[in-house]
Amino acid sequence: MPEIVHIPETDSTNRYMREWIKKSRPEEGSVVYTDYQTAGRGQAGNRWESEPGANLTFSTVLYPACIPAASQFVLSQITALSVKETLERHVSGVSVKWPNDVYCGDRKICGMLIENDLTGNEIYCSVIGIGINLNQETFYSDAPNPVSLRQLTGRTYDREEELHAFLHRFYHRYLQLLQGRSDTVRQEYRRALYRGDGFYPYTDAQGAFEARIYDIEPTGHLLLALPDGEIRRYAFKEVTCAGLPATGYGCQG
Repeated sequence: MPEIVHIPETDSTNRYMREWIKKSRPEEGSVVYTDYQTAGRGQAGNRWESEPGANLTFSTVLYPACIPAASQFVLSQITALSVKETLERHVSGVSVKWPNDVYCGDRKICGMLIENDLTGNEIYCSVIGIGINLNQETFYSDAPNPVSLRQLTGRTYDREEELHAFLHRFYHRYLQLLQGRSDTVRQEYRRALYRGDGFYPYTDAQGAFEARIYDIEPTGHLLLALPDGEIRRYAFKEVTCAGLPATGYGCQG
């Protein structure tokens, strides 16, 4: 059975999980969570702010050899959907901002860092680091739009309870992939997208423009449709939705 390990403090739960994998290869779905992560890592060197003991910061591991390396983005999709469904037990207006940030309204409540190790065309292991803002009342970093469940509802949340609620949904979503139901996951992810309908302002290397989300490719690339019908394709961090940080900002791990 998957093992759940609690540690009071670590620099990075993803790093801790990787060391665990090297030593004894924990069962698939095993988890390490911590009260305080001193150096949570993110894409392009971003940091994840989390008050000690206030939030849920953890990493889990999968060994998804059945998923082709070219389709690894589906792991981001099941993770983001599982976080969304966990939070929807408490609040409404939860969505997924491409590629895998989770928002309540226009504010970010969860970030993640997913690190996949490949063997040829297969994924040997996937280390998934997640940070969910549960009970933090004040944020001090320069991140422009963080929010916690406590700020939204005025309630205090039990971290272990929320962790188990997430894992229940996450294991179910992973089973969908093992059953060959990736298309179902991708369709639900598309419906869950933040600003998924209508035209919004964006900025890329060419400047500002308006577009709507056209689709998400299995590789994870974002397709935006301009009013004149032109389709533009973006990898992570190549486009910014106006008024929000660049995609991939402040992930956890």
